[in-house]
Amino acid sequence: MATWSRRLRGLGYGALLAPLELLLLVCGGLALGIASVHPALRRRALVPLLAGARRLLGLERRRLLRFFDEEVSDHHAPGATLRYLAARGSLGLLGAAVLGLMGAGLVLAVLVAATIPLRLIEGEYAIVAGLLPQILLGLVLLFLNVQGFVGLDQLERRLARHFLGPSPRELLERRITELAVSRAGVLEAVNAERRRIERDLHDGVQQRLVALAMVIGRARRSRSPEKTDELLRQAHEEAQGVLRDLREVAWRVYPVALDDGGGLAEALTTVAEHAGVPVRLDYGLGDRRLPNAIETVIYFVACEAVTNAVKHSRADTIRIEVRETVARPEPAGREEEQTVVVRVRDDGIGGADPAGGGLSGLARRVAALDGELRVDSPAAGGTTITAVLPTGKTGMREAVVVGEAEPVRRGGGAGPVGTESSCV
Repeated sequence: MATWSRRLRGLGYGALLAPLELLLLVCGGLALGIASVHPALRRRALVPLLAGARRLLGLERRRLLRFFDEEVSDHHAPGATLRYLAARGSLGLLGAAVLGLMGAGLVLAVLVAATIPLRLIEGEYAIVAGLLPQILLGLVLLFLNVQGFVGLDQLERRLARHFLGPSPRELLERRITELAVSRAGVLEAVNAERRRIERDLHDGVQQRLVALAMVIGRARRSRSPEKTDELLRQAHEEAQGVLRDLREVAWRVYPVALDDGGGLAEALTTVAEHAGVPVRLDYGLGDRRLPNAIETVIYFVACEAVTNAVKHSRADTIRIEVRETVARPEPAGREEEQTVVVRVRDDGIGGADPAGGGLSGLARRVAALDGELRVDSPAAGGTTITAVLPTGKTGMREAVVVGEAEPVRRGGGAGPVGTESSCV
């Protein structure tokens, strides 16, 4: 509702700008026509026309961004700017007509509605019955007005993209910038992962190995068979502890299940089983395997989100959803893109910081695959972490639309097992 209210205000603002845009073009056209007899005069007439067009385009740019979320390019040819203002001015007048009819219709509807109770009190039922056709006609006109409003909203955005959209060169420059940023993010994520592994080996495995060596040394120096047996038992337990720590470190680096037959489903099931709170897994990919890089990122997103929920959110339940969708980009007609969505929700206290180390690292991992990570975590409203990863164009494989795929539930309601998630 707030969005449509904003769009309505944007159309009203555009209706106010339309007369200025058309007046500028008419006056500029007349000036150019009069000055066309001499090239020098033509150049002098062109300067104020282009200056005025730039000012109006600046207002249009701010209007499109604020009310329609359309960010247009900063660089345009003068011809494109003038053509846009000509088309926009005409559309603005049409918008003014639609908004005027809508306003007049609402005023008449209020006036008619206000008289009905008075007529009923005075017993003029026949007059009230005679108003019914007018009320029905008003409803039809209101429906047409709403349709006109929706059409104007779409035309505004298509017009801006057609005349002011980024050029192929700008798109290429943006893509290069995105790749440079994502590459830096990947390098930072890799360095952070390396530092974490080094810390885990130093503080965990290395300390246990030192303790194991000391126990074995004491056993070698012992002269008492009973004490030697006890020390060997301790050494055996310490060695088992070292193996468990090594398995944990190896699991955090890369879960073996992603390379085995179980794949992503088995890896996520293990995450659910190792969490300290009940975790429900809705896995909608069935037996289909995704590229290894995508499965790895999905695993780390789910693992990190579950770990954060267990550690910080005080959540009672967590839900992991993985399913395929089809992204339908605007404007219509562009090639649709197959994506996979992983969403982790908890019912905790919320307040997660997207700029925190863990979540920002996940965002870098997702961005490296041209994906997007969203964090919705209002205070006391739980946390929802959503990652959307492209997997290809719809022409490459059969499309599966959200809501049509029946999810395969695995590990649903896994009870607390008293251990932290494998990514902790």
